[in-house]
Amino acid sequence: MKTVYGEMCISDCAVRKWVRIFKREDPRETILRDRKRSGRPLSASVTAHREKVDCMIRANRRVKQKEIADEVGISKERVHHIVTTVLGYRKSLPVGSQDSSL
Repeated sequence: MKTVYGEMCISDCAVRKWVRIFKREDPRETILRDRKRSGRPLSASVTAHREKVDCMIRANRRVKQKEIADEVGISKERVHHIVTTVLGYRKSLPVGSQDSSL
């Protein structure tokens, strides 16, 4: 298989394991999607958190991500994700500090 598909192909061991699993089960009951697992729900990016983070930034644009994380009760990494990816905020340079060579 590696000669045809390269180094990124699935191993023979994994294929054999899947064949054993699918042979045991009824084909109509075989679910290829991930099953739900118990554990902590993904709740750090809910709308309430996004709104609270946005409100804190609008009130004080120099607020630190650590302060937001402590106030909202989520991790700094989640705050960074909400600020940059979800809300689309990014750093902007002061007017006088931009490179004049551009």
